[in-house]
Amino acid sequence: MSVQVWTYAFVILTFGLYIGIAIWSRASSTKEFYVAGGNVPPLANGMATAADWMSAASFISMAGLIAFLGRDGAFYLMGWTGGYVLLALLLAPYLRKFGKFTVPDFIGDRYYSRTARLIAVFCAIVISFVYVCGQMQGAGIVFSRFLEVDIRIGVIIGMGIVFFYAVMGGMKGITYTQVAQYCVLIFAFMVPAIFISIQMTGQFIPQIGFGSELLDGSGYLLDRLDGLSEELGFPTYTDGHRSTQDVFFITAALMFGTAGLPHVIIRFFTVPNVRDARKSAGYALVFIAILYTTAPAVSAFAKTNLINTVNNIEYTAVPEWFTKWETTNLIVFDDKNGDGRIQYVGDPEINELQVNRDIMVLANPEIAGLPNWVVALVAAGALAAALSTAAGLLLVISTSVAHDLLKRSFMPKITEKQELRYARISIFVAVLIAGYFGINPPAYVAQVVAFAFGLAAASFFPAIVMGIFYKRMNREGAIAGMLAGFGFTAMYIIYFRFINPAVDNPENWWFGISPEGIGALGTMVNLAVAYTVAKFTPAPPLEVQKIVEDIRLPGDI
Repeated sequence: MSVQVWTYAFVILTFGLYIGIAIWSRASSTKEFYVAGGNVPPLANGMATAADWMSAASFISMAGLIAFLGRDGAFYLMGWTGGYVLLALLLAPYLRKFGKFTVPDFIGDRYYSRTARLIAVFCAIVISFVYVCGQMQGAGIVFSRFLEVDIRIGVIIGMGIVFFYAVMGGMKGITYTQVAQYCVLIFAFMVPAIFISIQMTGQFIPQIGFGSELLDGSGYLLDRLDGLSEELGFPTYTDGHRSTQDVFFITAALMFGTAGLPHVIIRFFTVPNVRDARKSAGYALVFIAILYTTAPAVSAFAKTNLINTVNNIEYTAVPEWFTKWETTNLIVFDDKNGDGRIQYVGDPEINELQVNRDIMVLANPEIAGLPNWVVALVAAGALAAALSTAAGLLLVISTSVAHDLLKRSFMPKITEKQELRYARISIFVAVLIAGYFGINPPAYVAQVVAFAFGLAAASFFPAIVMGIFYKRMNREGAIAGMLAGFGFTAMYIIYFRFINPAVDNPENWWFGISPEGIGALGTMVNLAVAYTVAKFTPAPPLEVQKIVEDIRLPGDI
């Protein structure tokens, strides 16, 4: 069967599974809608957390960025993985013991302030929208290539599926859907990685193949890739080319942002107690590590095969996968010298081929000549990754609006039924906005996601950490810190990436820090402002200080 037929089969099968789970697990109360009733087993929650965490950026874009950035791309691996460890060990158990539904709920009660809650709601909504547009973009890329539909139609289809099971099941439906999506995405990522590792190096385990000799006798994989890169004028794969401080700040921003992401934090409220929150965090880390330790190998395989396949080939002799991707405009060939051959080189004046980084994982099985069913399986896995995270983010938006904004702030007398209705309406509106940005993306998937992490790092992370570990932190300090950190980070990103992109280069960045890494500096701004303001304003009420002491005491609830 063709790739398209296989893809339709896998998509129909997996989407049917997701919809069936949503119908089976329909939420009937606000607790089920927000936190799945608080009784999800740790193993299932670990798988759901991994699926929620491993978005289109992890599945589609991360290995693609590493393929083009080489060693510099390791900051995505270090930042996202290290950040999850930070979240699991430093924050999640204490937030679970505090016992609130959402991050704005925690901030509003911990800082005894409706203003703090509203600022947290605003930050959560903005961060979630920035993040979710990357997921919709990833879904659109998959649909446009493998189902051969317009990318806008692909985004709309993804919007419809996510809307259905998010509205039907809330967190309860999303949790069990994400368990299924994790199984799909990890199988889809590992199968081609194993096949290509055996094909190129004879090693069954991709992580070992990454450091092994190639079967064609051309030397070790990484040495060969470095040699090809140098020959064609590209930066060498194993050398770092970014400044040390920029790598440090990007890694830190991704770590702090991970620990402040509201859609990941909320997962730890779905288990019965603190002990189960710790267990589910451990399970999730194992499940995440399977993909994250494989991604560098996938990137090296993909870049090597791409160079060997397309450089200096007659355009009339390009493989079928090349012409298929051309129709999506994610591969563009411009025959500058008119010789009919593809010149894929590092010199932009001579180079005739533009390759979108987001296609590397998706095109990798085709480039390697794997069976059609493997190619289609990767498409299904990419959709699972994109939709699982999109669902979690949409739920954050709906809970922020219905629970934190309406129920806890402006309409405290609404019934549980009305609150559920408002939550579902807000998901509908959020889906429409996310779809628009998925069709009109501001950058590569992983770059868009990196902006969301920077905003989360500069707003939520300091407020949560100080809320748990510094009982003297008061509402004035928290409010000032969140406003300063979020505002500084947002303005920096907007200026360099959207207002004046012509000056977006290391020479003009503050302290040599790129927009992807500015969230780490925004975190420091937040901490400094919050601590200073708290020192010169009244201490929190004694009952709030007692709560802070209690959540750090050992024991479950």
